Amino acid sequence: MAAISFEEIMFTIMSATQDTFKSYMNIDLLAGKVEKKVEPVDSDVTGIVGIAGDRVGYIIIATDRASAQRVAKELLMVDEADEECIRDAMGELANNIAGVFKTKYHEQYGSVALGLPLVISGQLRTVSEQPESAESSINVQCKGVTIPFKTVDGTISITVMVYM
Repeated sequence: MAAISFEEIMFTIMSATQDTFKSYMNIDLLAGKVEKKVEPVDSDVTGIVGIAGDRVGYIIIATDRASAQRVAKELLMVDEADEECIRDAMGELANNIAGVFKTKYHEQYGSVALGLPLVISGQLRTVSEQPESAESSINVQCKGVTIPFKTVDGTISITVMVYM
């Protein structure tokens, strides 16, 4: 069995993101330009799921508060999205997208395990860009891709990052 390339993983995550939005929320997302590097991201809400097994890494979904609220309302089918709803929805979104990776590559990688979703807020920066006095940020040391998505009307804008 041939090894799976990082590009194949990237395209799987892209389609998983678009399929998750379409299946669970009937929302079409357009993918923007993929950056094959770690990009600093300012976000109000970030969902992270760790991947373990023969392939180790993270799938990270970052967004602004308005997009997170819209996702929470649509995904959880509620009229108003409070902080708990937003946390639940972003964790579920990250978990669903990571679940597609696990399902698709289970045969290739064997026992692929997903961590529990972690939902945070703040700024994601690479270690080299990290100011010494910065608080509330996560240092990302691995290589990966950054994929921006948005709806046609611009009401939802998210960034999906894959580090492996």
